[in-house]
Amino acid sequence: MYQLHSRPGLDSPVLVVSLDGWIDAGLGAANATVRLLEEVDTETIATFDTDSLLDHRARRPTMHLLNGVNTGLSWPKLEMRAGTDSSGRDLLALVGSEPDHIWTAFAQSVTELSISLGASMLVGFGAYPAPTPHTRPTRLAATASTAELSRSVGFVQGTIDVPAGVQAALELGFAEAGLPAIGLWAQVPHYASAMPYPAASVALLAGFEQLTGIHVDPGHLEHEARATRSRLDTAVAASEEHQQLIRQLEQQADELSEQQANAEPTLGDLPVADLPTGDELAAELQRFLRDQRDD
Repeated sequence: MYQLHSRPGLDSPVLVVSLDGWIDAGLGAANATVRLLEEVDTETIATFDTDSLLDHRARRPTMHLLNGVNTGLSWPKLEMRAGTDSSGRDLLALVGSEPDHIWTAFAQSVTELSISLGASMLVGFGAYPAPTPHTRPTRLAATASTAELSRSVGFVQGTIDVPAGVQAALELGFAEAGLPAIGLWAQVPHYASAMPYPAASVALLAGFEQLTGIHVDPGHLEHEARATRSRLDTAVAASEEHQQLIRQLEQQADELSEQQANAEPTLGDLPVADLPTGDELAAELQRFLRDQRDD
């Protein structure tokens, strides 16, 4: 399943899971992971067999041509990295492409490898479109191995059946081994989910620090989040209809915040609500952003 290149001595590392190929609205998880790997010096300690795990027709390798000559291929990767943050906290990172095949064996393999390296917890990154306005702080919702862990972040109330990624199988694998596991999911405004939304990445890194104590400086992501907010404000201001939609979402968000004021503090709960129509707004935002690039 994998080739182990080294076995570093780690002290109760947290396993961070962020794999390409599953829901990641606004590239929230991808950019949070990039920032984490920029801040934490890591080395690859294990590489997984992508020939057996991936469908290369779905994730084709890149061929490098020089004057018509095939000089090589860059293949999709799936690897585990290890590193230590600036305060001396150890972590593991499972990064690369989400497997297409043998999920059960993969989850078992990753769980066993993580435990052999002393892993103490699993934290997954994700982001999904939600009925939330860009004018309010980004909220997080959790998928967790215990109710207590889920309450520490916030969750979708009620019973919901949704398609799962391999991260869900890893959460269950850790839970069966007696280790805590949680997926952090940033809620991205549904009308902005097809564009980079840096505020989601900032929220994921903040939630990660609150859970684990591992600090990752968001750096340029905070500046980009402010710039994105300004561009969205400008686009929405051009239409009274769109302003009305944003006001409706703001009212819903503010009511939720008020409900939480008398409850146990969390990173943010998610209400069950009908999704307001945002397709037209999303299309106009995309046109607005394309026009800005052209200018």
